[in-house]
Amino acid sequence: MESEEMKVEAAEIVRAENVETASEQVEESVEAQANDQVEEEQVDALEQQPAEHEELSRESIMAQFEGLLGLDVEEIKEKAEQLKNNFYRLSRQTQEVVRKEWVEAGNAMEDFKPVVDELEERFRELYKQYKDKKAEASARREAELQQNLLKKENIIEQMRQMAQSDTDDVVENLQKMRQLREEWKNIGAVPPTEATRLWKEYNLWQEKFYDLVKINNELREYDFKKNLEAKNALIEEAEALEQNENIIEAFHRLQQLHDEWANIGPVARELREEIWNKFKEASTIINKRHQEHFEQLHAREAENEQKKQAIIDELKAIDINSITTSKQWEELTEKIQQLQQEWRKIGFASKKVNQQIYETYRNLIDGFFAAKSDYYKRLKTDLSKNLEKKQALIRHAEEWKNSTDWKTATDKIIKLQQEWKQTGQVARKYSDELWSQFREACNYFFEQKKAAGQDRKQEEKDNLLNKQAVLKQMQELEVTTKEETLAKMGELAKQFQSIGHVPFREKDKLMKAWHEATDKIFDQLHIDARNRRLEDFQKQVEEKDENQLMSERRRLMRKYEALQQEIKTAENNILFFTSNSKKSSKLVEDMQRKIAEQKNQLEDIVKRIELIDSKL
Repeated sequence: MESEEMKVEAAEIVRAENVETASEQVEESVEAQANDQVEEEQVDALEQQPAEHEELSRESIMAQFEGLLGLDVEEIKEKAEQLKNNFYRLSRQTQEVVRKEWVEAGNAMEDFKPVVDELEERFRELYKQYKDKKAEASARREAELQQNLLKKENIIEQMRQMAQSDTDDVVENLQKMRQLREEWKNIGAVPPTEATRLWKEYNLWQEKFYDLVKINNELREYDFKKNLEAKNALIEEAEALEQNENIIEAFHRLQQLHDEWANIGPVARELREEIWNKFKEASTIINKRHQEHFEQLHAREAENEQKKQAIIDELKAIDINSITTSKQWEELTEKIQQLQQEWRKIGFASKKVNQQIYETYRNLIDGFFAAKSDYYKRLKTDLSKNLEKKQALIRHAEEWKNSTDWKTATDKIIKLQQEWKQTGQVARKYSDELWSQFREACNYFFEQKKAAGQDRKQEEKDNLLNKQAVLKQMQELEVTTKEETLAKMGELAKQFQSIGHVPFREKDKLMKAWHEATDKIFDQLHIDARNRRLEDFQKQVEEKDENQLMSERRRLMRKYEALQQEIKTAENNILFFTSNSKKSSKLVEDMQRKIAEQKNQLEDIVKRIELIDSKL
């Protein structure tokens, strides 16, 4: 029994001689763990980032948040902040809608005051509960760290006393030292600012304690051998980790191996550096792979950020104000959907910009679809207004389609057709039916007008024949006495005038022949034809009412202005004829004779207008 106790004591002494080396190794392991913890937290954060965009309502967010309150605060921190951000983002959107409605109602934007609704008040209460729990957990954690600090300082103090005690107490103190080391391992974390100091003091007093112990070399070598076997086993496992494809898992296991290494005692002094280098080399390979993994991850994140920024730039380049047709909106919608699909295929950007860049993207997408919605609301209103306008045009076309006032009705129908073309679109389900009704009304009018025109042309042809018959009588009239001849001429003139319109292209030719026939008879009677026609016109004036006279006066004024223009044009044209050729002289004489006739006509028109004015 005594021999076994001595072996144990010897093992403790051997550990004491390598405390300094073990301490250095542990400190390196702690530092590696601290660095890795930062990387591990980044991985966890990346893995826990939310899916691209799940449109949750504020009620569902609140329900999720309320469910989190029953869990450990440390486990829900990231999720709680994510839910809070999503809740207040939706609240801002709600406030924006209310603000927009406030402004559209005619209110000033600066007078708008956001109103905190009941749902937001309830969420604030839940979030306050979470913050209170978080503060309580933080206080408990801090108290626990301080308590652990006191426990470890108490252990160090006991080790110091043991290291400074007499050697007679060594056997008893060896057992106590083992207990203190076990207690030390079972005590949790301490404030980070005190960790290094505690490790140094802990190792210092262990070393001084074992310096007091004198043990034979046989037991010392036995302990070294056992420690060497244990550390070689750790080296083999560390080297095998290189084959593990899951670098995160391999890295975590390496940290555990470093913890185990720190708790194994020393080996023979001549082997210490060799086995530590082997273990360190195996660790370096895993650490390098771990570092390369995160470098690649960061490179992918940077590439993803560039791709997402390119999509954002493309979205910003879209000029919503230039979109004026449904076709343009649909083409751009298809493009937006393609960009959304591209976005979904891109992985996360770095943690520091991922949320911000997503918010920018989401706002641009939401802005586009909000503008599209506004456009179709306005379009619906315009379609409704256009429907009313086209229905009104159909009613007017129906009112005029049976009119026989052909000129007025024609002008009205043509104007309605022009207004129809200028009126915007209507809903497709009404378009064909409305156009069919409008076209039928217009076509009906023009068909009736065409039929009436054909009747009128036949009537004008008949009138032409009748007037030609009267003209023939005038041409063949036998001149007897003045009174008898003028009486017959008057009767024929009344017959001629009582006959209606003739085809327009025959009118001037017929009137010229009529005047030639009457002028010929006036010459035989030695009566001035112009005066005679003026006397006839005066008789006609006496027989017409005021409306007829005004209409005749307007006709004469138009004829007067037309003759004036013709005379002016003819006089200007004469100036261009400078040749002395006979052909040119003959042409000038004809033009001068025509101008003289036109001037005589002007004089007759003026006299006729004067007769009408005297009557009016």
